[in-house]
Amino acid sequence: MKLLDAHLHFFSRDFFLTLARAAAALRKGEDAYTLLEDAAARGAFELPPHDPIEHLLRWLAEMERHGVDRAVLFASVPEEADAVHAACLDSDDRLIPFTAVDPSRPDGLAFARRVLTELSFRGVLLFPSQHHYRLAGKEGLALLELVEAAGGTVFVHCGILESGLRDLLGLPRPYDMAFANPLDLIPAANRFPRVPIVIPQFGAGLFRETLIAGAQCPNILVDTSGTHGWLQTQPEGLGLEEVFRRVLDVLGAERVLFGSDSNTFPLGWRSDIYRDQAGILERLEVPLEDRHRIFGENLIRILGLKP
Repeated sequence: MKLLDAHLHFFSRDFFLTLARAAAALRKGEDAYTLLEDAAARGAFELPPHDPIEHLLRWLAEMERHGVDRAVLFASVPEEADAVHAACLDSDDRLIPFTAVDPSRPDGLAFARRVLTELSFRGVLLFPSQHHYRLAGKEGLALLELVEAAGGTVFVHCGILESGLRDLLGLPRPYDMAFANPLDLIPAANRFPRVPIVIPQFGAGLFRETLIAGAQCPNILVDTSGTHGWLQTQPEGLGLEEVFRRVLDVLGAERVLFGSDSNTFPLGWRSDIYRDQAGILERLEVPLEDRHRIFGENLIRILGLKP
């Protein structure tokens, strides 16, 4: 079985510095590097090297150690896109570049056009609740036109959104759940039926809404990424095993992508998440061919990768 990860954050030095500089700008007189080193110490994570290729080599070694064939690699802020582009070029096609885009920014669409056409990114990662727009609004539809023309894929984070680094740096929480509903994706998904739209983390707390959106739109998929702390907000009795059962009943195995949401070291690639989910699918007696789809074949199909 080929193992592909649909949700891996590169978290290069550019990512960390982008947020640290934003924090320093709010706290006049404080140095971004000092704030970042303090956040790393309190958060117990390692800061990556300045050279993205050096960071890439560590991720490739980690993938090799755990038997991960390929992975979608996210630039988690637009400022990280060039580092992710450089890493993917040197990855021997094992890493597939995606980047966060904010289409509500004045330069958002121009940036998206550049990464999708000039840099050959395979798609975009969107955070509507952080940036306060709707996918079916003017900005979102204009972005989907670019993605469709490039033959790309869209990941749209819905539901609960958390950023441990933002909290450690003392950045304000801009999240507005009014923009986080998976049901908002339905008009856009129906307007662009050829664009795969992936909802990470089973909707991160808006699970029922994710199922409804998926039932309405055959181009809406889910990924399985994360540790699923959002389950604590759900009615009693809903566990990850039941989540998988319902998703498979409603969407079918062909619309489920395995993702780990791996991001920092020393944790590295989250093999514990893979083991837990593989165990759940085994207990549910999911046919082997469907497990192959979830853990790799679906991603190969929707991205048009060579097997």
